[in-house]
Amino acid sequence: MNGAIAMAQLNTPIGAVILSADDQHLLSVKIRANGQSAIATGHPILREALAQLEAWFSGERTQFELPLAPLDSLEGEKLRSAIASIPYGETQTYGMLAKSFGSAAQAIGQACKTNAYPLIIPCHRVVSTNGPEYYSAGEGARTKGWLIDFEVSHLPPDRRTRLL
Repeated sequence: MNGAIAMAQLNTPIGAVILSADDQHLLSVKIRANGQSAIATGHPILREALAQLEAWFSGERTQFELPLAPLDSLEGEKLRSAIASIPYGETQTYGMLAKSFGSAAQAIGQACKTNAYPLIIPCHRVVSTNGPEYYSAGEGARTKGWLIDFEVSHLPPDRRTRLL
């Protein structure tokens, strides 16, 4: 990590989205139920992240292109890529995703739980086959459901299907 850490905040329908970055990477995205007014920033990575998030929340963007900090392991990078591969407005179960990427469902669950970039790395698109849904950001399962419904509502009508 180089240089000082800068922060920005965007108020959204799911609460305050708080971003942090250094000179090279977006470091984290946190969703809080309550927030204050948006923090303006001159930081180039945060400015771009805010613009992309605003476009996502307006339904104009389905993917993110931001410099994320690398993970410490190849396995972590593989799992992050697996989660990021789920298309906008679609969901996959932990088991389906694990099988297609040669991993275990528990490893996918752990990667979702420790995901530093909710929304950007869309762990909300990974769902359970049975039992309660979990989500480690915002208001948990309620936020997860809102995100899935939001994405599905922005798909063409013939693509509006989902597992949850």
